[in-house]
Amino acid sequence: MYIQQFFIEGLGCASYLVGCEGAGVAAVIDPDREVEKYLDTAQARGLQITHIIETHLHADHVSGNTDLAARTGADIFLHEAGMAAFPHKPLQEGDVLQIGNVRLGVLHTPGHTPESITLLVADTTRAEEPWLALTGDTLFVGDVGRPDLVGADAAQHLAGQMYSSLFEKLLRQDDNLLIYPGHGAGSLCGKSIGAMRATTLGFERKYNPALHLSSREEFIQWDVDNLPEQPGNHTRIKAMNRRGPTPLGEVLPRPLAIREAIPHFQRGAALLDTRPKTDYVGKHVPGSTHLEADDQLSNRIGFILPPEAPIILLLSNSSEYRRVVFSLARVGYENVVGYLSESMEQWETLGLPVTSGDIHELDPVELNQLLQTSNGARPVVLDVREPWEYRQGHVPDAVLIPLGEMARRVDELDPITPVAVICATGNRSQSAAAFLGQKNFKTIYNVRGGTSSWVRAGLPIVRG
Repeated sequence: MYIQQFFIEGLGCASYLVGCEGAGVAAVIDPDREVEKYLDTAQARGLQITHIIETHLHADHVSGNTDLAARTGADIFLHEAGMAAFPHKPLQEGDVLQIGNVRLGVLHTPGHTPESITLLVADTTRAEEPWLALTGDTLFVGDVGRPDLVGADAAQHLAGQMYSSLFEKLLRQDDNLLIYPGHGAGSLCGKSIGAMRATTLGFERKYNPALHLSSREEFIQWDVDNLPEQPGNHTRIKAMNRRGPTPLGEVLPRPLAIREAIPHFQRGAALLDTRPKTDYVGKHVPGSTHLEADDQLSNRIGFILPPEAPIILLLSNSSEYRRVVFSLARVGYENVVGYLSESMEQWETLGLPVTSGDIHELDPVELNQLLQTSNGARPVVLDVREPWEYRQGHVPDAVLIPLGEMARRVDELDPITPVAVICATGNRSQSAAAFLGQKNFKTIYNVRGGTSSWVRAGLPIVRG
């Protein structure tokens, strides 16, 4: 048996290729949109991809299943409760998929979603019993799948199903069972997923806090409480995955001269500037959106631009085009027109407007000093964490608008009044600050280190 994990930093998504090298066949589990890596790995190992298996319909990223199926002719498999509209073969509890000498047994483990499954994987050349489990978004390293991405109304019911899936199915397996989850650190599909990318059932039984709860009622309460913000654009992503994503095909560079790009801007295209922050601060196009081309781009774009918007990229290097396009496509942003092939200097030479400066960075002590002023420079403190985090401790008089609610609640803020955006560590606040910049707020501060640094500086905190 051969198995390889593919991991996406930032989103924290894990997918897998499992194959039998003796028979020359393989399955891909939970593929993301950059399908070439599965094709290249399979070819290098002498494997033909014959099965594409989804552990569930994802809410945080768009699947590459239809693209991979179009390129390989492989069948797509999904539990029947997914009610997907694309061509697939429905799975049920107890089904077995044979991949050469590798056997994949299906456990229906609802809880994260109604259709979630776990695959019990056996290498029958060694033993009949399962060697490892591909748990999707049921059991993570140090955590379990959140129950609210289908909808808040379903969360209590799904949390109850998660209890049954864990305690009545998975925990009845042997402690030596290897656990390969569908997500790792960085994912919003759990509360606090560990950094290790695999574990054992015995280790999780001993140290996973979700598995130490004594009753169904206690587990349900724990599972629905203190959930992090939901992935940006998650409802649309879920719908795309249920409908069946449009295959991306081969992603080729699309260079655009400035004069070619201008008509797109006139029709409403957004300019997404992914250069390093120092370059953006030095000189940028007024009204452009700045998000660096780093591992967090997929997580942040959903809070900044509408997914249907045509996007033109401004890159620090044209070689980044393909990586950025996949970062956007993974979260349902497919309308990338191309990238500017000419520099900011050429933009300026054509007489087009440029500006400089950016969101101001403040440390907590500097913010506290600003809050002591009584003139027009005193900012409103905007806390973009979740309500449960806010209740645990916040800056006095801070206004709470969770990051996931920013797009529909931005009108509650005055764009003329200075705004200091804060979160736990400074990551979410950066996304919110970029959103406010795109909405033409006059003065925006991002608080470095967030409330964690505020507390460490010994500054006053309000609880409740």
